[in-house]
Amino acid sequence: MIDKKISFVIPCFKSEKTIGVVLDEIVDSCNKKGWDYEIIPVNDDSPDNVWKVLKTYATDNNRIKPIALAKNMNRTPAIMAGLSKVNGEIIVTMDDDGQCPVDKLEMLISPLEDSADVSIAKYPKKKQSRFKNFGSKLNAIMSQILIGKPSNLQISNFIAIKRFVVDEIIKYNNPYPYFSGLLLRTTSRIVNVQMEERNRLEGNSTYTMRKLISVWLNGFTAFSVKPLRIASVCGFICSTVGFFFGLFIIIRKFINPSILAGYSSIVAILLLMGGIIMIMLGLIGEYIGRIYICLNSSPQYVIKETLNLDDNDDFK
Repeated sequence: MIDKKISFVIPCFKSEKTIGVVLDEIVDSCNKKGWDYEIIPVNDDSPDNVWKVLKTYATDNNRIKPIALAKNMNRTPAIMAGLSKVNGEIIVTMDDDGQCPVDKLEMLISPLEDSADVSIAKYPKKKQSRFKNFGSKLNAIMSQILIGKPSNLQISNFIAIKRFVVDEIIKYNNPYPYFSGLLLRTTSRIVNVQMEERNRLEGNSTYTMRKLISVWLNGFTAFSVKPLRIASVCGFICSTVGFFFGLFIIIRKFINPSILAGYSSIVAILLLMGGIIMIMLGLIGEYIGRIYICLNSSPQYVIKETLNLDDNDDFK
């Protein structure tokens, strides 16, 4: 029996036709089980009528507490905005498209009643596009290498979190939050709960290549210096290869002076080395640029409007 208040945080973008169904199901589930709850949907400056739908629901139910962001900041900053306003002892983050199985909420939350600090839904087969599946797998490999994610841990968007973990996460002020990294940095007591993912209620995923690259960069630069170390190793390897190749050319010239200089091979080597140098400089520039933006105190999000919330802490 779950006797703690549950806060639901739902980032919303282009979901005017689905968010109402999700809200209704959460409310019905909580009422049937007698749970104390609040729902904080975060409108990530969606171009459709999501905010109008949320305002209607908030008028009818003061446990629904929508937040409107001033501009589109992407999913993780929207979640961070919602987490900054929660009052519950257990926080659940989920999607606005109906794919998260709300009927399995008790199964998701139950591990938190024992020793787990974070419980994440694990889907045997994700119901998403091949592109997003590929991106998810690539992101998982990156997380294992750069931030130490256990190989047997699957990250999804349906997550239950204890309050102390959330309190620690929202201390993070960097304008480029990486949610998986924040969870893994805060606690090692993270478990998976296996369940079936639902089909989207309507439409297609709004996750684009641009957003996927943004997530990767946040993971690369915010929680690890390993990319810089890899760059150093690549530089050392290239220098070593270049040294021995140059030595080989000199020795060969002494042995056989009649050999003509190989201009094509020299050009190829220069292009290869130049490309590697530019990539490394770009990586270093990305780190420096993000440090500069952090020093300028760029916000993770700016809250434009709230409903049914008492405080006015609108900037982060």
